[in-house]
Amino acid sequence: MGQKINPLGFRLGTTQSHHSLWFAQPKKYSEGLEEDKKIRDCIKNYVQKNIRISSGMEGIARIEIQKRIDLIQIIIYMGFPKLLIEDKPRRVEELQMNVQKELNCVNRKLNIAITRISNPYGHPNILAEFIAGQLKNRVSFRKAMKKAIELTEQANTKGIQVQIAGRIDGKEIARVEWIREGRVPLQTIEAKIDYCSYTVRTIYGVLGIKIWIFVDEE
Repeated sequence: MGQKINPLGFRLGTTQSHHSLWFAQPKKYSEGLEEDKKIRDCIKNYVQKNIRISSGMEGIARIEIQKRIDLIQIIIYMGFPKLLIEDKPRRVEELQMNVQKELNCVNRKLNIAITRISNPYGHPNILAEFIAGQLKNRVSFRKAMKKAIELTEQANTKGIQVQIAGRIDGKEIARVEWIREGRVPLQTIEAKIDYCSYTVRTIYGVLGIKIWIFVDEE
């Protein structure tokens, strides 16, 4: 059997950079890691609560965290920041307060910036959310996958592979279905590939969505 490896970790240092930038002593490393997880979860939960009304999409492509001794800088890359920042300053301040409460950081300043990304559907996380929304609304999985591929073609990508696993369409036996369009060279380290795995809870059970997007070659 071919051994699977996470495409992002496989390319670290060549085409991929870390999403968290900070330094810690070996004994304190696990604390820093836990802190990052808390920050990301807190932001995602807040965005989910506040966006649910207008659309089911969070639209977060990725969250980057940079830490210094006295400052935590968080950059949220969003596809549709308008959904979050209709009454802009209040929302961001509220989010900042929530994260600060969660982290309980007294002697460190927290700074949150929101950046809009140009091609939202060229990012696997946003695409996975789109597919998840479709599956929850009981759209057939093939239709959802094809629609997702159409959306990425508009975002000028070179190739995409989408995989859905679980009790698809409520069938009793779980199976894996996948579809590929264009090239997805997973073995080539120079190829810039974006990847995400996403869990979606449907009424039949849990489905797993994996998306590989071949952006371009370095």
